[in-house]
Amino acid sequence: MSNELNKKKAERWAWILIYGGLLMLVFSIFLARYERMWAIAMQVVGAISAVGGAALIWLRSRMK
Repeated sequence: MSNELNKKKAERWAWILIYGGLLMLVFSIFLARYERMWAIAMQVVGAISAVGGAALIWLRSRMK
């Protein structure tokens, strides 16, 4: 039972991180015109978040 909960939790967080990171990347493109430094910071955080979500999908696929 607990193993199933961990799988569901990992899957939920993976998609939250992926979609949140991609959304942040898109917003940073629009922000780059006005605030360059904030846009760069958002791009870095968004990219790390999306990659972290992809890593969670990989981790979830390895869970038994």
